[in-house]
Amino acid sequence: MNFVNKPINLNKIFTQINSGKLKGKKLLIPPKSTTRSTKSLVKGSFFDTFRFEFANKIFIEMFSGSGVMAAEALSNGAKKCYGFEKDKAAFEILKSNFKGISSDLIAINNDCFNGLQALLKENNDEFIIYFDPPFDIRDGYDDIYKKVCEAIKNLSNYNAFLVAIEHNSDVKFDETIGKFKLFKSKKFGKTSMTYFKKKKFNAKP
Repeated sequence: MNFVNKPINLNKIFTQINSGKLKGKKLLIPPKSTTRSTKSLVKGSFFDTFRFEFANKIFIEMFSGSGVMAAEALSNGAKKCYGFEKDKAAFEILKSNFKGISSDLIAINNDCFNGLQALLKENNDEFIIYFDPPFDIRDGYDDIYKKVCEAIKNLSNYNAFLVAIEHNSDVKFDETIGKFKLFKSKKFGKTSMTYFKKKKFNAKP
């Protein structure tokens, strides 16, 4: 019997779901020239902190890339998860990754800032949004965090449970953005995580 060794594409890099019911499922990572993948340490910290908060919620991953954050959220109990990716090549990888895991993972080929409002109008469920934009040091992304803050302000009238931002550690956010208040921030070297929740207003006596 003759065995033929198939060539291995060494350029393909995979990540995987590390917890929950889908643990071990692999996802292909798009090229670094078009996206920036979330580090395992950052991802682990996020899910260790909020693991029990995903049940019956919608999870929306902005600048989705491989879609690993959305997939991990679904694995940990989210009702349905969406991934926005406007780069065509990266979107094809995202769509393929989601198709191989669950129909409750939905890939959207659109600029996340343009498509978010339409998506939220279709959903009354409580949601978690995860922003993972390209760092502002990349060409064409000088104002990316300004756009993120504007998007957060526009969430004020929707049923937001949590807003998470993965960002360059040199960037500092205001304590308050619209109706949202910063309640936690953690640094991981050059990358940081900052979290916002809606401010609670005391009822008038």
